Amino acid sequence: MKSILTIVFAVIISLPFAAAQQFYGKEPLAHTYSIVAYDAKTGEMGVAVQSHWFSVGPLVVWGEAGVGVVATQSFVNPDFGPKGLELLKNGLSPQQALDSLLAEDEGRAVRQVAILNNKGEAAVHTGEKCIQSAGHILGTDYSVQANLMENDKVWRAMSMAFEKNFQMSLAERMVIALDAAEGVGGDIRGKQSAALLVVSGNPTGQIWKDRLIDLRVEDHKNPVRELKRLLKIHRAYEHMNKGDLAVEKGEIDKAMKEYDAASKMFPENEEMKYWTAVTLANVGRLEDALPLFKEVFSKNKNWHTLTPRLIENQLLTVSEKDLEKILAQ
Repeated sequence: MKSILTIVFAVIISLPFAAAQQFYGKEPLAHTYSIVAYDAKTGEMGVAVQSHWFSVGPLVVWGEAGVGVVATQSFVNPDFGPKGLELLKNGLSPQQALDSLLAEDEGRAVRQVAILNNKGEAAVHTGEKCIQSAGHILGTDYSVQANLMENDKVWRAMSMAFEKNFQMSLAERMVIALDAAEGVGGDIRGKQSAALLVVSGNPTGQIWKDRLIDLRVEDHKNPVRELKRLLKIHRAYEHMNKGDLAVEKGEIDKAMKEYDAASKMFPENEEMKYWTAVTLANVGRLEDALPLFKEVFSKNKNWHTLTPRLIENQLLTVSEKDLEKILAQ
């Protein structure tokens, strides 16, 4: 019996299909839909993706400020990301970079890749052996691409959604495009992870500043919806950061407007309200601060415990009497 099974197994692995499986098995899978895009007003470049695959972002999404962005998917060749960006830095156009990458890749027939540069020029490739439904649309300042979709409406829906919402910021437009893909069927297998990267058109050399948005949903039952939620929170914290900067410059009215905008976008966040209260207390508006302290303390007593510790570091600069009023809330 054992010898028969050995013979059967040997026959199976010698089949052409098995050889094909071995070839494909060398590459990570990321059958998915994505968008690469450019904002002519700001110079920002972005790439967004969703897939029924765990942690799609590190494989598919690549970008560098002042250079461009890449989405590499289907039977992924991750080298297309860093190599594509390097080719752009060396002065090649997206189409030239794409041609160079594909010319050296024996698996080009199963690849799907899009490259966009800092001028909004883009190039895209969908290999003839990408799993259907698969296709792409190359538009002005963007490209949308998808494979292993439920139907051939996906990339068209993405294109229409991106173009229709031209008045919005780049990140929001790209997420709306992902949402549109879901609305017409999306990935035939379902959904699992998503990622969004936006880089600056004018690099500072400081990655933490040049990567304007870098969000990932690694494993979620509705990753695009979660990505939308995270993007909204990101925008709220942008307002908080602007508020902090305004405080440093003594522009208190401006700071309070930014803090208020943040709180309205993320009203359930305790920390935003807490530091707003601290700022109000520090600028002599204790009566405005007390209700916020009371609300936060009632939800989480640890904020109450933290408050007197801020005195020593001069993060809270109130008198002992005012501190007592705060802690009495």
